[in-house]
Amino acid sequence: MNFEPVLIAQRMEPMKASGLWRDQTINTFFDQALERCPDKTAIVSYREGQQAPIRLSYRELSSRVDRIARGLRALGVGHSDVVTFQLPNCWEFIALALACARIGAVANPVMPIFRQHELNFMLNFGESKIFIVPRHFRHHDYAAMAREMAPKLAYLEQLIILDGDDEDSFERRLLRDDTPPLDKPSLQPDEVMLLMYTSGTTGEPKGVMHTSNTLFSNLHAYIETMELSDDEVILGASPMAHLTGYGYLAMIPVILGATTVLLDIWNPQQALQIICAEGVTFSMSSATFVADMCMAIEDGAKTSPTLRKFNCAGAPIPPVLIERAHQIMGLTVSSAWGMTECGAVTITEPQRALEKSGTSDGKPVPGIELRVIDPAGNPLPPGQSGELLIRGASLFAGYLKRPQLNGVDSEGWYNTGDLALIDEEGYLRITGRSKDVVIRGGENIPVVDIENLLYKHPAITHAAVVGYPDQRFGERVCAFVALKPEQTFGFDQMVQYLTEQRVTKTYFPERLEIMQQLPQTPSGKLQKFKLREMARAFGNQE
Repeated sequence: MNFEPVLIAQRMEPMKASGLWRDQTINTFFDQALERCPDKTAIVSYREGQQAPIRLSYRELSSRVDRIARGLRALGVGHSDVVTFQLPNCWEFIALALACARIGAVANPVMPIFRQHELNFMLNFGESKIFIVPRHFRHHDYAAMAREMAPKLAYLEQLIILDGDDEDSFERRLLRDDTPPLDKPSLQPDEVMLLMYTSGTTGEPKGVMHTSNTLFSNLHAYIETMELSDDEVILGASPMAHLTGYGYLAMIPVILGATTVLLDIWNPQQALQIICAEGVTFSMSSATFVADMCMAIEDGAKTSPTLRKFNCAGAPIPPVLIERAHQIMGLTVSSAWGMTECGAVTITEPQRALEKSGTSDGKPVPGIELRVIDPAGNPLPPGQSGELLIRGASLFAGYLKRPQLNGVDSEGWYNTGDLALIDEEGYLRITGRSKDVVIRGGENIPVVDIENLLYKHPAITHAAVVGYPDQRFGERVCAFVALKPEQTFGFDQMVQYLTEQRVTKTYFPERLEIMQQLPQTPSGKLQKFKLREMARAFGNQE
């Protein structure tokens, strides 16, 4: 396929001159790790049903990556061909990503939660040549699903089954010893190396293209901000098929020559045992993972003496959770904000985390600029909320086949679709989505503030506030909450609680809906569009 990374041309000269684009691919860093520490553990892979994890040194990983790369080449995969893999967190995921880079193919990880509807679109749109799935995962038969899909995939040449027992098995097709050696790596720093679809929470997914220069500029800035070193043991529990998992939990350890500990299914009790056993020092995921670990420790699980830093993105972190994690785990929780299109744009540095992570989403990392504008496009002063624009080194290379959707102006500013403010110190705070504003009777409702207040209530584990249509006021407000076990919470309690918090009555939700669990993506990001759909029905009833 002819990839067109249309958004990199105007940045190429200034980014390379400034050193933000280093013209290095993952092949460079993998070779450096092999030279420095060939016998150091690269991956520890825990999988459900296995009695012991698989441990691979950098030397052993390189051998398997080489075999997989030769296997892909033998199957006809060439430069810029798309390899789609729908795998849980496992060593094969990382090895596939590295193998694609060795032959200049485009890695296209997709989430295990996707089914035929999403996958048919993604594989056909991306013209995927190879599709790799597990035989079974979490009680789902991926092999049967993929075989049923195959006739409808116009560009597919080979289906491969991890843990399969037929001729299309991963082991027989890719871990072969009878394939010819590779030529030199063909991946160039300004060529597309990663195709990753947006989560699709607001409609048909878009294929985000990244080059080595766009993605790695952000990973280097992240390493610097979070003060990570080659001594890290990094827990990979967040799904690898999201940019959080792919970039920060799979690629960064290779850049550092550090160790990745992979967990395919999230279980806080098991995760804490593994963290202790493996000496995990750092991880990144949504705040849900931290909350789960805190609850597990309060229920008797053992804390880790090595885990000291955790980075949370995807939604604002309730201040109470930051304090709780610090008190019971000795954990520094840093906030972050980013998108598949640009990686981690802002991070709260660990030194300021206790102070700022609960009230901000961090400062822009090196190589990124922020601007907040009003509806007329004028820059807003500190403290005022408006549309958030970003530009810089890690901005993506464009949407696959849809340059008209790129949303980048002539000066390189990308409209994120988020509302935000920047405080006097330069810290960002996301205040909502531009299409997620609740306006009741001409009054903007501070959605994030109400959500954070509800989250602090001792009976509540998760909270979200959305609008629903109203004939008189335009919109009314509904709060959705999930409760802790054996807890109760009613509308009158909510009104009393918000009154005690001295919230103006104008901001009180008119409805309260109790749910067992709020809808989330697999990485823990709240799917507000589903709540809006539910709330819209309330407006039709009233």
